Amino acid sequence: MTDSSRATRRLVALMAGMGAAHMIAPRPFDAIIPKGLPGSPRTWTYLSGAAELACAAAVAYPRTRRAGALATAGLMAAVFPANVKMAHDWRDKPLPLRAAAYGRLPFQAPLIAWAVHVSRKAG
Repeated sequence: MTDSSRATRRLVALMAGMGAAHMIAPRPFDAIIPKGLPGSPRTWTYLSGAAELACAAAVAYPRTRRAGALATAGLMAAVFPANVKMAHDWRDKPLPLRAAAYGRLPFQAPLIAWAVHVSRKAG
């Protein structure tokens, strides 16, 4: 097994797991949907979960891996405002929760880079 195939499988697992989590337990995700978006937070939660599942499927399939990984990078960039909102909303929470919310922010860039890496190895 190559590092590239391991990275691909792990990216698929991450995206499929997060997509499933959006569908199975949507409430925590609803809370971080920016208020400026039209419609209900639940709709955005389900849409983002469906997008994550679609990205996972596209990355899993070799013929669509490159496009799927690039879509994954774009999706990760698009959800960054929700992570910022979560950090802002949790600024008064107990330290462990606050640390988790702020700790997520610097990981978005490496996740995007990971998806770009998978796209380059696929192409």
